[in-house]
Amino acid sequence: MTAVEAACRAGGDPVSLRSRVLRALKQTVRFDYHAFLLTDPETGVGCSPVARVPDELMPSLPEVIRLRYLSAATGGSQWREFLARHGIADVATVVFSDRHGTWGWLDLWRAGDPFTAAERQALDALCEPVTEALRHSQAETFITAPARPPRPGPVVLLLSRDLTVLRQTPETNAYLRQLVPPPEGQQPIPAGAYNVGAQVLANEAGTHSRPAWARVHLASGLWMTLRATTMGDAIAVSIEESSPAERVDLFTRACGLSPREAELFGHLVKGQDTKEIATMMYLSEHTVQDHLKSIFAKTGERSRKTLIARALGT
Repeated sequence: MTAVEAACRAGGDPVSLRSRVLRALKQTVRFDYHAFLLTDPETGVGCSPVARVPDELMPSLPEVIRLRYLSAATGGSQWREFLARHGIADVATVVFSDRHGTWGWLDLWRAGDPFTAAERQALDALCEPVTEALRHSQAETFITAPARPPRPGPVVLLLSRDLTVLRQTPETNAYLRQLVPPPEGQQPIPAGAYNVGAQVLANEAGTHSRPAWARVHLASGLWMTLRATTMGDAIAVSIEESSPAERVDLFTRACGLSPREAELFGHLVKGQDTKEIATMMYLSEHTVQDHLKSIFAKTGERSRKTLIARALGT
C-alpha cells in the first residue's frame, strides 16, 4: 500500500486527498464504484461524499443512503439486495477512526467477483494512514477568515420518511450548492441532509443511537451544522453556521489534542489567562505553559491570539 501511503503523506484538502487515495488504491484493489464520505468525528454521521455510482442509481440516491443506515438492523440484506438489482455483486467497507473520533468511511462497490479475503485485508491496512490524513486535512480547513457580516439563522429542508425532498426555505438551495456543488444546470443533491435524515430513521429502527447531526465544512473556514429531527410524518433538517463551541470541539479533535489539552484550550477560548487556568485545572503555571507549548506544536501556531482566531474562524 505504498502508493496509498504516499497519497496520504501528500496531504491536501479533503476532496483532493480522497480522490488521490482512490486513484492509488486502484493500483492494488479493483472496484467499479465508490462512496468515500467524511464523517462528523463525534457522531459518525456521513457528509461531503466523493462518490461514483451507476448512473441509473442517481435518482435512487436517497433510498441507497436510507438502506445503508438501516443495514445494521437488517444485516445489510436489504441494502445489498437493492444494489444487486443494479449489478453490484459485493461491497467492501473501511471505517477510519482513531481515539479522536471517526473521520470517514469508504464503501467500494464491485460488479462481478466478490472481494477476496486478501483484498479485504489490504483495505484494513489502510485504516491508520488514511485516518491520520483525513484528520489532518480537516484541521487544515480551520483558517482565520476575513471579516464578514453574520450569517442568517438556520435554513430548513423538509424530507419525507423515504428521504424525498418535500420543501425547503429559499436560502436552503444556496447552502446546498456549497455543500455539494452540482453540475451546471442541475439541482444540488443534499447528501449531507440525506445522511442526517437517515440517521433519524436508523435510531428509530434501533440500529444504533447516534445523534442525528453532523458538522460540514463549506469553504474558507466556514463550518455548518446539519441536524435532523422528526416533524410529524416528515423529517426536518436544519442547516446553520456551527457555533463557537462546536467549532472548538472539532478543532481540538482534528488537531489531535489530548483531553487535558482540549480542556485547557476551552479555558483559553473563554479569555482566561495562565494563572486563572492553572487555578481552575489544579495545575502549576509552569505545567499550563508546557501544555500550551504542546498545543502550539500540534496546531502549528505560535500565539494564543492566532490559535483562538483559527479555531473560531474570526
